[in-house]
Amino acid sequence: MRQIKIDGQYITLGQLLKKLDLIDSGGQAKIFLQEREVKVNQQLELRRGRKIYPQDIVDIAGYGIVQVVQL
Repeated sequence: MRQIKIDGQYITLGQLLKKLDLIDSGGQAKIFLQEREVKVNQQLELRRGRKIYPQDIVDIAGYGIVQVVQL
């Protein structure tokens, strides 16, 4: 499981995908989420603006599992 560190209270799902270099811009997040299954804490997620908090687990099909942690 890969850990991603954030310095704020949360990161949006679109920002996380960009930070992981899975997309180049926030606008691509919507398309990415339509094409791949992404689960946040085992629940399917389609909203790029979903807030991801420290200790949340994000499972991205074809990529792997990511845990967000606070700096």
